[in-house]
Formats: sequence, structure tokens, C-alpha cells
Amino acid sequence: MNRGDVILVRFPHPSGLRGKKRPAVAVQSDAYTGVSTLVVAEVTKNLTMASDPACLFIDTSTPEGRATGLVRDSVVSCLVLVTVYADTVAQVLGTLSPAMKQKLDECLKVALGLP
Repeated sequence: MNRGDVILVRFPHPSGLRGKKRPAVAVQSDAYTGVSTLVVAEVTKNLTMASDPACLFIDTSTPEGRATGLVRDSVVSCLVLVTVYADTVAQVLGTLSPAMKQKLDECLKVALGLP
């Protein structure tokens, strides 16, 4: 997997329970592809978060949006980052375009308070 890949993975529930299989975006640097874990950001269909500067809206009616492999408009929330084992990724659905990765970087900076 590479940074910006949209994947399907069992996303842990904040309570520590098993969670459910859902889309996520790999946000970890490609320099760490050899490690057994992967840092991902949650993908949600809750569009009320779309205006938050720490969230990236994905419009699936555009060519960029379709390339993500998502089937409905979604939001990548950089406020919900988790580490998963790379071998638990069920499949790669698609990938973010370079422009979307740039926007994702800005969302991560806001979420993490980075300059």
C-alpha cells in the first residue's frame, strides 16, 4: 500500500471493541512501507463534517472522486487516525489524486496543529 490509497480495513471502534470493515485512507509515509503497521484516516459518509478544515470531501461524481473507488460522496476525517496491521487490509479500492493528496496534507496539518 502507498500513501493516499483508499483501502477497506476493519476499523477499530474507539471503545476498543472489534469495529467494522470500512474505507480508510493510508496517510503514513511511503518511506515506511516495510513495517507491519499502517496509519490510516477514517472515511465516513457523514457529510456534515465536509466543511471542517481537518476533513477532505470526496465528490464521487468527478473523475478524481471515482478514482478513489468509493461509491458515494464521502469525507476523509483527519481527526480520526488509527494504526492497523497492514495484513488486515481487505483490499485497495482506489487512490487519491496528487491534488487530493495535497489537500489531505493540509487537513492533517490542521488536525495535528502543524505549521
